[in-house]
Amino acid sequence: MRAAALKSKAKAARKVPSSRSHEEATVESLRKDPRFAAEYLNAVLTDGDQEELMVALRYMARAFGGVPKLAENANLNATTLYRTLSPKGNPELRSMTSLLKAMGMRLAVQPIGKNAH
Repeated sequence: MRAAALKSKAKAARKVPSSRSHEEATVESLRKDPRFAAEYLNAVLTDGDQEELMVALRYMARAFGGVPKLAENANLNATTLYRTLSPKGNPELRSMTSLLKAMGMRLAVQPIGKNAH
């Protein structure tokens, strides 16, 4: 009977879905839905700081095929792109627009309010 109980426990354990990190869940959501990815990045650009932007861009890079693939599609050097996306990275506008284009996105400017200066 003890062997049967252990076998039953093992079978039940296999049915329990493995947990995943917040980062993995975010990357998966970005990968599955490009519109969500655009909204996510826009929210970070609206309310975030440089550090949050770099985290978001790293998640986006993972979601859209990884740095080597994006570097190739954006005609950027992969090593440079890794550095650009590092926590201390500071992408140039040209690199940012190339990277976003490789992800199927672009930067846009919107007014923030009627009386905004």
